Amino acid sequence: MNAGQSRSASLLETLTGTITGFLLSLWAQRLLFPALGHDLALPENLMVATVFTGLSLLRGYVVRRVFNGLRKRVP
Repeated sequence: MNAGQSRSASLLETLTGTITGFLLSLWAQRLLFPALGHDLALPENLMVATVFTGLSLLRGYVVRRVFNGLRKRVP
């Protein structure tokens, strides 16, 4: 019997992944943007990282819901 992951463990995993992804994005932007000729201040980098993090969360949610819907239709 597979009980699966508890809701609190799922939340912790999601938060950990989101926070580490956000921090990795900030770090990558601070290296990449100047190399491409864009020197953004920290508040601008935070805005860019926040927008892409929000889009990533939305994408992950939609993909998960689609696959859950497909799982109910496909044996």
